[in-house]
Amino acid sequence: MSTPSSIDLSNRSLRFLTGQLAVRRREIWTRWRRLPAARQALLALAHLRCGDTYARLAAGFGIGIATVYRYIREAVDLLAALAPTLTEAMETIREKAFVILDGTLLPIDRIAADTPHYSGKHKHHGMNVQVLTDPFGRLRWASPALPGSTHDLTAARQHGIIDALVDAGLSCWADKAYQGAGGPVRVPFRGRRLKRWKRRHNTTHAKIRCVGEQAMATLKGWRLLRKLRCSTNRITDVVKAVLVLHHAST
Repeated sequence: MSTPSSIDLSNRSLRFLTGQLAVRRREIWTRWRRLPAARQALLALAHLRCGDTYARLAAGFGIGIATVYRYIREAVDLLAALAPTLTEAMETIREKAFVILDGTLLPIDRIAADTPHYSGKHKHHGMNVQVLTDPFGRLRWASPALPGSTHDLTAARQHGIIDALVDAGLSCWADKAYQGAGGPVRVPFRGRRLKRWKRRHNTTHAKIRCVGEQAMATLKGWRLLRKLRCSTNRITDVVKAVLVLHHAST
């Protein structure tokens, strides 16, 4: 069974989720549950942070698998509803000097026939998620999940990220996958035989973008996101829940 000592999260995350669940229970007039709000919060965090299966959690917490599923789904839905929209995220980071845009593939358990979810770039089935990071490497926003075959530039346009950056007047640093995005999106020069000033530009560009890797590491630090086995329709809510818990712990 997962215990607080085995979950590498600050107590703020546990207290935050416990508080949200307690408020929810009062709102719906819940009189009795198999687990108190604090234990339900611990259950959800063990699943999200450690990737513990329903069966393992059921055995550890002494409840049925169906109850585990309901408790986790309730917690995830509650957290996802608190996630910032792209507009709200822009309001938060528009005073920053710039923002870093990057995309990541969250691996999923799918068969070869599921072509829309197969990423030719990563040679794996997954879901495409776009991430915005501030200049200090802090994760500020994560997009809804799209099938893994979606190109990063296509995903950015579909989510309205480019237009939002233009409206906010923010400069954006991104990798070569966003070539042709235009507007405020800065990408490295392509080619092997580049002039010296272009090589220097690419070096500086890479140093700035590597800060964004901290946000990716933060996201992948939640072990459930390293191999998602849930329905692809639930992945967006899981990502949003992780984002809210990350903000609550910092």
